[in-house]
Amino acid sequence: MAIFILRRLGMMILTALCLTFIVFWLTNLYPNLEKLAKSEGNFRMSEEQVQSWLDKNGHGDPLLVKYGRWLGVAPGWVYEDEDGTVRGRCIAPGAAPEDSATYCGILQGYWGFSTVFKENVGTIIAERLSLTGKLMFWVMVLMVPSALLLGVLAGMREGSRLDRSLSTFSIASTATPEYVSGVIFIAVFAASASPLNQWLKENGLIEGRTLFKGTATSAMENATLENFLLPVLTIALYGMGYIARMTRASMAEVMTSQYIRTARLKGQSFGNIVVKHALRNALIAPFTVIMLQFPWLLNGVVIVETLFNYKGFGWTLVQAAGNNDIELLLGCSVVAVVVVLVTQLISDVGYVFLNPRIRVT
Repeated sequence: MAIFILRRLGMMILTALCLTFIVFWLTNLYPNLEKLAKSEGNFRMSEEQVQSWLDKNGHGDPLLVKYGRWLGVAPGWVYEDEDGTVRGRCIAPGAAPEDSATYCGILQGYWGFSTVFKENVGTIIAERLSLTGKLMFWVMVLMVPSALLLGVLAGMREGSRLDRSLSTFSIASTATPEYVSGVIFIAVFAASASPLNQWLKENGLIEGRTLFKGTATSAMENATLENFLLPVLTIALYGMGYIARMTRASMAEVMTSQYIRTARLKGQSFGNIVVKHALRNALIAPFTVIMLQFPWLLNGVVIVETLFNYKGFGWTLVQAAGNNDIELLLGCSVVAVVVVLVTQLISDVGYVFLNPRIRVT
């Protein structure tokens, strides 16, 4: 197992380097750098002025050199202005060059400076990621148990009316994008003119204008059922159907196995067979699917966070992409890559423990 994990870690590092290099190359294409120079300098800058600004700020060097600086394995760029002022990647404003570090990159904990938020990228990502983590936690709390319950109930008696009903619901929820279900939820539960809210107000069942809020901005500070349920439900509903269908297929396959038939012939009750014999084996495949929901949630919250104005990781990613904030985009890509690779490692290791027939060397 130790050798297996070490091999996986080696592949993770190699994959992370390849993916971040591709993102770094795409964000450092000349049109993006030109736009960055004009937004930081002057939109009326000539080509010569743009090139001069790029050279002064280390963007004119070869791609591999810039990537090495961003990682922290190559020395940071240094430039001396005409007035003798020395500036550099690793030189903080007002600090002396001799007191500054030579290497400053991701490996040293320096993620760059956001041109949009005017703050260190690491601080921004840590704050926004914590907000998205809160959203993801409640989504998983709602989505996973509900999906497993639907899948197990549907797979226990394949072909029954209950199976067909739950399968139809699962397909419908997966086929409905978040931006559709989110808009529907806002129109039904968060619009004061909706028939539901009008009926509730007329009967004195709600105190405010609506049952739920159509924005989750206040949930950043204090999450309540009123301001946080709709975004959580929007994301959970979309992922619930996929997990439920995987669980249903796995459960239906297990229920036709020989050892299940043997247990029935021995006279064991149906509930006992499901709980003690079928359930554990049926959850092996859904476990992998559940672990893969974490990277999907991290990147899939972009639509929901923008729709409900919840300023988490997805909202920040949209702002960085829309405003050509290269350093922030690169920081977001690092987080996304790490989350994907770590969840895949946990999925592989967990699959080995759940399925004793698998052996690793």
